[in-house]
Amino acid sequence: MQSLMVLFTIVLTVVAYVLSRFLFVRYGNPLLNVVLLSAAFIIATLLVCDIPYEFYIPGHEIMTALLGPATVALAVPLYKNKHLLKEYSLPIIAGICVGSLVSVVSVMLIAQFGGLAIEIVISIAPKSVTIPFAVEIVQIAGGDPALAAAFVVATGTFGAVLGPSLLTWFKINDSVARGLALGTVSHGQGTGMALMEGEEQGSMAGVAMALAGVFTSVIAPLLIPLLLNR
Repeated sequence: MQSLMVLFTIVLTVVAYVLSRFLFVRYGNPLLNVVLLSAAFIIATLLVCDIPYEFYIPGHEIMTALLGPATVALAVPLYKNKHLLKEYSLPIIAGICVGSLVSVVSVMLIAQFGGLAIEIVISIAPKSVTIPFAVEIVQIAGGDPALAAAFVVATGTFGAVLGPSLLTWFKINDSVARGLALGTVSHGQGTGMALMEGEEQGSMAGVAMALAGVFTSVIAPLLIPLLLNR
């Protein structure tokens, strides 16, 4: 019974992804974001079928384990476009560092201005890096790892939904710039969206996601106490 449920949840997730991707490619509407639409489809199915979330967890764990190979696979488009790294190495590094710095400082200042609790301010600081980085950062700084994970997912979703449209609206059409922006701000989900635009965008987003995670891990534990005046 359990093995059948695991198989069902995996098939459900794959079907949700394929359907969502088809709709996004067909209509190109940013609101038809693959992650957002897939999650909605899965949640709706579980509710309609009266399946507790606990039954989804074993299949979820198997699929989560595949994130490692999927992340390594980002090296393929990067290798194909390695000439871009050589040509724009300094602008790439500078852009990622500045973008990561602005991301941490701006969101903390906005959260403090809004009167949010210190724990929330700390937890939202690393919102633009992947969950493993964010959790470690907030644990060092004294935040809530669960909150940090939630902020990371929300940031990735909103960035993937609105990011491409905003870049187009501001007439940023260069493939390198678009990839770096999506990867720096929206980590994995932004990288996935960049890959759907093209290999150059996807390869640059992969670089940005990795370097932004490392850079933020270094500066955030130093910036957070400073911005909190502690």
